[in-house]
Amino acid sequence: MKDNTIEYQVYGRRAMFTDPITKVGGEKQSYPIPTYEALKGITESIYWKPTFEWVVDSVRIMKPIKNESIGVKPLKFSGGNDLSLYTYLRDVSYQVKCHFEWNTDRDDLKNDRNENKHYFSAKRMVERGGRRDVFLGTRECPAYVVPCRFGSGEGAYDSSEKYEFDLVYHGINYPRKESEEMWTRFWKPVMEKGIIEFIRPSECEYLKKIREGTYNVISTSGIEDTILELPEVE
Repeated sequence: MKDNTIEYQVYGRRAMFTDPITKVGGEKQSYPIPTYEALKGITESIYWKPTFEWVVDSVRIMKPIKNESIGVKPLKFSGGNDLSLYTYLRDVSYQVKCHFEWNTDRDDLKNDRNENKHYFSAKRMVERGGRRDVFLGTRECPAYVVPCRFGSGEGAYDSSEKYEFDLVYHGINYPRKESEEMWTRFWKPVMEKGIIEFIRPSECEYLKKIREGTYNVISTSGIEDTILELPEVE
């Protein structure tokens, strides 16, 4: 077993971390902290293969949490524009620590489970700023990635006491089999000395079923998208 943990710092002018289930239309406001799903997406933009899955371990808030409200004119489905007020996080910087685990649903990729190879490939991609575009929550919030040692440097909340947040969006459980359903996960994060330790997706106690979902059927002939008809959510 080789080292499969990477550490990096991601920063940008603004960020928008929202619940994707409730942010459709209207005015949007960011969570004060990055979500697990957003950091996982950033890590996948740095380096990803279907052989493994990234697990986010912890995040360190490096700069004070500040808000910035901007007036926007989003498109309306009925045509024309609407007026909305989006509240972003301003001038953000985070240190992230995560590791990868093998994707047990892809037995056809067993020959690619070379931990040493993927670790050094991911490390090189961190040094190069990622393979794909990196953004903080939404597309209009571009970000930059640089390598770092988690815990190094001075953070804005290094001397702060324990702070408990209310219910925050964690991520989505996508169905991988026909018998599975799509669920949204929520949790109550705790920040201590600027560091938030994430729980694993399977440990989230607060779940909300999504009415409709999709899953992928993997076969030798390719990928077939299937729609799951799930019952209405009460």
